[in-house]
Amino acid sequence: MAHLPDLLSNNRTWAEGVKRRDPGFFEGLARQQAPRYLWIGCADSRVPANEIVGLRPGELFVHRNVANLVVHSDLNCLSVLQYAVEVLRVEHVIVCGHYGCSGVDVAWKRTPLGLIDNWLRHLQDVAERHAQHFTRAMTEAQATDRLAELNVLEQVTNVCRTTIVLDAWRRGQSLGVHGWIYRLQDGLLRDLGLSVTRESALPDEHRRVLASLSANGR
Repeated sequence: MAHLPDLLSNNRTWAEGVKRRDPGFFEGLARQQAPRYLWIGCADSRVPANEIVGLRPGELFVHRNVANLVVHSDLNCLSVLQYAVEVLRVEHVIVCGHYGCSGVDVAWKRTPLGLIDNWLRHLQDVAERHAQHFTRAMTEAQATDRLAELNVLEQVTNVCRTTIVLDAWRRGQSLGVHGWIYRLQDGLLRDLGLSVTRESALPDEHRRVLASLSANGR
């Protein structure tokens, strides 16, 4: 508890710095939020969504959970998605995973941790569904990197199959769903190549990117 006052002090320093650079920033921020993007990412403390894409508060709507999963029974995630799409009218949903994800590592190794094992079972399902993308020649690090990539692609598909996104497309709303991945070692994002802007494009795009993943040995 002794460190909590430090956080409050840091907050005051940050707020004062923002006001010096932009005196009207907080007043404008309080009046409305109009982000163009929804970010669905991992809760990992090393992946700060706004910072790595260079956006300020108010420009990125964010949902984070362990291993950036989109589960159709998760009302928290679905509520964020629904609000972003139907109320804020975001133009892009970005599902972003990262290499070196602890959740992916635990799921791959099947390390028992307790309650979270039920959540990470979704990741194990991804690995089993795409077993052909793992080879015996892979190191454990390569296998977990591959699972992190496959997980992003799977969650993009899950976003696209929600009634929220399907309804948006059917009423003609402009909305793209994209899969990215972040590397902790260099701070760089990588587009995995799966971007879907209409319902009919999903199957072909998903197959194309999966084939590319295998062909390139990524």
